[in-house]
Amino acid sequence: MKLNYSNKLNKIILIGLLIAALVMTSGCAEDSASSDNSEAPVQVEASAVVDTGEVAESADLTITDGFGREVTIPGNAERVVCSGAGCLRYLVYLQAEDYIAGVDSMEKKENEIEGRPYAIANPQLKDYPLIGEAKGKDDPEKIIEVNPEIILKSSTIGQASDPTAADADALQGKTGIPVISFPYGSLNNEKQRDEMYSSLRMMGDAVGKQERAEEVIDYIDATMHDLESRTADIPESERKTVYIGGVSLSGAHGIISTEPTYAPFLWVNANNVAAGVSTEHADVAKEALVAWDPEYIFIDVGTLQLGNEGAIGELKNDASLAGLSAAKNGKVYGVIPYNFYSTNYESVLANAYFVGKVLYPERFEDIDPEAKADEIYTFFVGKPVFTDLNGQYNNLGFKQIPL
Repeated sequence: MKLNYSNKLNKIILIGLLIAALVMTSGCAEDSASSDNSEAPVQVEASAVVDTGEVAESADLTITDGFGREVTIPGNAERVVCSGAGCLRYLVYLQAEDYIAGVDSMEKKENEIEGRPYAIANPQLKDYPLIGEAKGKDDPEKIIEVNPEIILKSSTIGQASDPTAADADALQGKTGIPVISFPYGSLNNEKQRDEMYSSLRMMGDAVGKQERAEEVIDYIDATMHDLESRTADIPESERKTVYIGGVSLSGAHGIISTEPTYAPFLWVNANNVAAGVSTEHADVAKEALVAWDPEYIFIDVGTLQLGNEGAIGELKNDASLAGLSAAKNGKVYGVIPYNFYSTNYESVLANAYFVGKVLYPERFEDIDPEAKADEIYTFFVGKPVFTDLNGQYNNLGFKQIPL
């Protein structure tokens, strides 16, 4: 009996062990299946990472340009061309000269007198391929040949031949390359200054130099504030009367060529005798200049390109100007030309410190105008070019001019 019971018991135990083994095997299989299923999300994520083409394409930027045109550009563009007077200057301000793919004829021209600080600081510009003639007269085929990703096109105040939205659309249509067009702006008034800043920011967005664009804007604002704060409390009755003659504009001019809103005079609170004649460049009658009889006359030494010393020669030899107090009292001074293929704003700022030093020396006693000019040029164009620039004009800039 016991043997039979033992045998039965052994069978029961064996069956139990077999069942337990089956249960454990099933559990392992389920764990294995569960493990396989847990990898599915990883495969999905990997697929999302691999499919980066769409993400890269979405990096394109859409910029609203100065004409209100919406222009889509590559988000990481590294090859651009500049069209129009001054456009390349802004690109240098933004420290993006390495992005240049080609230049217009002005940059390749061998000028006997070179008044553009950015060109003096970057002689290699002459070595780039040609994309067309100066002042925005583009050659679409030449532009296509240099394969830029973006075309930047500037317009200048008061120039009848400046580009329009239609011109930008036409160039974009002919080249298949996005064209961003914008006003050059100026520092003469708040509206034009806003245009200038907007254009710098627009260009900064286009070439990935947003931080540098803000640095340039902040530097200009800080410099203007420094100039104005030095002289803001000078009573109106003690402010000097001044005139700027020989102002260059699309070439050299004589003594009657002036600028009623000459920014350096505004910033140092001097009274420009020609203020109110117009808002931009003006040619005034010599009789008016004699009647105004300013205490100080500043000469844009770009006038030398006229020959016979330009405006300086007129002050020396023109009998109708002989009675001017500034000429008789030795208060005639040379300033650096600032209009050369549009406005060189670094020269405008540098001139302001020299003007301030001449008119109000006690307010600018800490300023060496030439050293300050080189500080400004270095910030904007990367090199201290004052000596080279002034040498183009017989070193008459920042000097009293003997008559």
